[in-house]
Amino acid sequence: MILINFELKPADLSEKLKKFWQLSGEKIHLIEKEYDESKGSPVFTVNGSYSTRGWTEWTQGFQYGSAILQYDATGEKDVLDYAKKRTLEKMAPHVSHIGVHDHGFNNVSTYGNLLRLMKEEKLPYNEWEKNFYELALKISGAVQASRWTPIKNGGFIHSFNGAHSLFVDTIRSCRALTISHMLGHVFQGEGDAKISLLERAMLHMKATADYSVFYGEGRDSYDVRGRTAHESIFNVKDGNFRCPGTQQGYSGFSTWTRGLAWAMCGFAEQLEWLETINEEELAPFGGKKLLSGFMLKAAKATCDFYIENTPIDGVPYWDTGAPGLHSMGDYLNRPADPFDAAEPVDSSAAAIASQGLLRLGRYLGEKGETEAGHRYWHAGLSVVNTLLHEPYLSTCQNHQGLLLHSIYHRPNGWDYIPEGSKIPFGESSMWGDYHIREVCLYLNRVISNDKYYTYYNCVK
Repeated sequence: MILINFELKPADLSEKLKKFWQLSGEKIHLIEKEYDESKGSPVFTVNGSYSTRGWTEWTQGFQYGSAILQYDATGEKDVLDYAKKRTLEKMAPHVSHIGVHDHGFNNVSTYGNLLRLMKEEKLPYNEWEKNFYELALKISGAVQASRWTPIKNGGFIHSFNGAHSLFVDTIRSCRALTISHMLGHVFQGEGDAKISLLERAMLHMKATADYSVFYGEGRDSYDVRGRTAHESIFNVKDGNFRCPGTQQGYSGFSTWTRGLAWAMCGFAEQLEWLETINEEELAPFGGKKLLSGFMLKAAKATCDFYIENTPIDGVPYWDTGAPGLHSMGDYLNRPADPFDAAEPVDSSAAAIASQGLLRLGRYLGEKGETEAGHRYWHAGLSVVNTLLHEPYLSTCQNHQGLLLHSIYHRPNGWDYIPEGSKIPFGESSMWGDYHIREVCLYLNRVISNDKYYTYYNCVK
């Protein structure tokens, strides 16, 4: 269980954040200098150098989005120029990509962040540039929403595995739909039928809450409150749920911790977004009370599970049911060990989860749930504090990664295992590097009392 430091304050991390952003800038320049983009998007490091490996180009937005976040935090104009140039040159295919569930990752991280900076007056206002970003985000949301599977009680955006497959990750791609809706986009189907982007976002969130998250209510023999399934499988002919499954976790009946983190962060940020939508718009979908109710239930359950099933320093092992954990003794009551011979940790899950904990803590505090809010908020701070130290912060000048000990796909054996080791360790991922930057920017804004950082600032 995480040992929560209730005395920790955001300002206590100020010096560490300064060091972090210095290292972050060095890594961005190192990748720009050394990585061969003709090979595809950088995904994961191998012996310290980024390589392309995986199933789709789902990490390119994190590469350029990281440079945008760097500019936001430091004002380094050269990284902004690089990010804008690459977004223009490289990201258009992602806007029209009908084959993936990753629009919230690729396009909100690039076009969304650039538009957000302009709306926050951190970039000079330019009408055509604004229109360009808005158009990309409008189309991205509609393309993502078109990847739709109807089920008996709603529907969901299906993963690249096919129409039967609901991924827990996709909760963060709902951002693409909500932004497109807020920008006033009209999504049309056959016969000019208007399809509500807001409705599809709400239905996908509800399906994720119902089928990807467990609540200890007797759903199956492994129904532990707050655990998540990476993949939920449906019969597309009759719309019935069939079973939990996984691609990157150990099994459908254990919890892949990065999937858990996606749910934590996704539901927390959608709770915040829901507060900005008026009751009249939400009435056709049950109203704000009903919608926030199921989102809050999912957010609390997943955050509680993470706190209770993660070692005391806040960094989880890659799956809570990983087969080697049984040999590690009382591993939850000591700091995680990324060099243990039994099972690897996943620091990228910690980076994503920490933002979910912080956002949920703040949300509950503003709702008057002070005690619960403090618990989640300080848990999030405690996790970030761990990640801003070695052995997780990459200080080696020749290592292109920023956050060490990330895991990509343990079952497929895609992670680099150093010679003489039984497990992967010491490597970075583009999503881990992006999300540690994102939560650090979040804390920078809190410390400096700047505008509160949300993805939907690109509209508001």
